[in-house]
Amino acid sequence: MTPGDQRPDASAAQPLRSDAERNRERIIAAARTVFARDGLNASMASVAREAGVGIATMFRRFPAKAELVDAVFIDRMTAYADAVTTALEAPDPWHGFVGYVETVCAMQAADYGFADVLTTTFPAAKALEHRRNEAYEGMLELIGRAKATGRLREDFDPSDLVLVHMANAGVVSATGSAAPDAWRRVVALLIQSFQAPARGPLPASPEHEALYRAMLRPGPSGVAAPESDG
Repeated sequence: MTPGDQRPDASAAQPLRSDAERNRERIIAAARTVFARDGLNASMASVAREAGVGIATMFRRFPAKAELVDAVFIDRMTAYADAVTTALEAPDPWHGFVGYVETVCAMQAADYGFADVLTTTFPAAKALEHRRNEAYEGMLELIGRAKATGRLREDFDPSDLVLVHMANAGVVSATGSAAPDAWRRVVALLIQSFQAPARGPLPASPEHEALYRAMLRPGPSGVAAPESDG
């Protein structure tokens, strides 16, 4: 082998791999801060600025925003799924149901980004959507058990929980730091309206396919991936 044919020692690439991993963790930490503060409408560029990396580095680590959302919120989506498990373990299914609603709405209030995540579906974020689906199956069981106690109105539909999360996200966003506990009153009012006996009939719930399309609404703003480092 001639000198010109020599390849770099494999160990020389290790610092680059370590640096890349540090950049990835820095981006995830920055995204947690930015999304919690500004919600998912925050741009990839704002995350890059918070992380102190170039936009090209950002897109090398996370070519699509859904991939970044997946990495940032998988732990929160796991906590969301765990909240369903905890509710199912409650001796009183109605109290378990109420505790679940209050816990998840509190998670939304604590993190604007997660408030958005619960009302938006990301087909490309496989891990995130897998945990969401697990939680949904548990939610169906939780609703059935609460109805069986006679405390949850019979016409309550699983889509109503999605609407609760959408409503709570709107209240959290609208009140912000000016009235940070306003969501608690709204959630309490909603929970009381769920109790049996029902005071009156409800309009038809939205079709599940229609609600899914609503959760697939146009994605949050971002910036196009750069062609080069520039």
